[in-house]
Parts: sequence; C-alpha cells; structure tokens
Amino acid sequence: MEITPDAVTAEYRWTRERAPVVVALVNETRDRLGDVFGVDVDRIDAATYRAEVDAVYGDGERAVNVAAYTRLLRDLDVSDDYPGFVVDEVLGRELAATIAGGQPLALLAQATFHVADLHTDGDGDDPAGADDLDAALAAGFQTRLPGWDWREGESPFAVDVGGDDADE
Repeated sequence: MEITPDAVTAEYRWTRERAPVVVALVNETRDRLGDVFGVDVDRIDAATYRAEVDAVYGDGERAVNVAAYTRLLRDLDVSDDYPGFVVDEVLGRELAATIAGGQPLALLAQATFHVADLHTDGDGDDPAGADDLDAALAAGFQTRLPGWDWREGESPFAVDVGGDDADE
C-alpha cells in the first residue's frame, strides 16, 4: 500500500460520502452513551459530519494517518474473520483516536469505539475490517464534535497562567 496525496484525497472523498452510515451510527452511539450516563447528547447531521471530515483532512499530518488507517481497514480481510479480530480492533481504536485528537479525547474515542463496534455488523460480503472502520469513524467523530455538556465552556481545572505570579 502506498499513501500519496492522491490516495489521501480519495480516502477523504470516501469518508465524506460515508455520511449516511456514519451519522446514523454516531447518533445511535450517542443515544446509548447518553442512556448509560443519564445525559442528553446532541445529535449530529450530515452537514456537521462533513464539515468535521473537512477539518480532519485539512490537517495534513492527521490526514495522512487517517487515510492510511481507513485504507487498511477497508481492505483488511482474514479468512474466517476471528483470527484477524485483534488487528482490526487495534486499527479501529487507533483510527478513532487519531480522528479525535490528543488526550483525553483520544482515549475517549478508543473506549467509544468498542461501544460502537458492538452495534455495527458488516454485510457478510464485506471484509473483516469494514464494520470496525464504520465504528472507528463514528467513535472518532462523535468524540470530537460538540454535543456533550461537560465539554461546553471552560474547564474548572484550567490554571490561570496570566497572573502576576507567573514569573516567580
């Protein structure tokens, strides 16, 4: 597999076109997580998803990695699937984390990947990595998109570093 700028562009287009599947899975995942945590989580729409895909792929360093994980999962197949279970899970978790960004969102996306993956079944003709790819896209994008109340506003743990004591 070779990842070129053209390959990244192709994966960008494929990811944007996957909106109907990914948006539905994001919203289902948010509903499930909201029920578990007793909170309401905003739903997303295709335009919001596509704008966030644009943001992810607009960062070249992130884009090349997201494109590589996406391409690997799209093509990954293992005879009888189960022997490949670990590799598609690892790739899915890493794709979700890469989309979400740095910590703590990367860890949250990895955990969310498993929730989404439990409820994602590929078509019997799909390669083994296809359902993990959808779950990873849903987990990564749902984590980085607004809609969770705890992510709104300033963190109560931020330190005021602009004060007079900063140089002491």
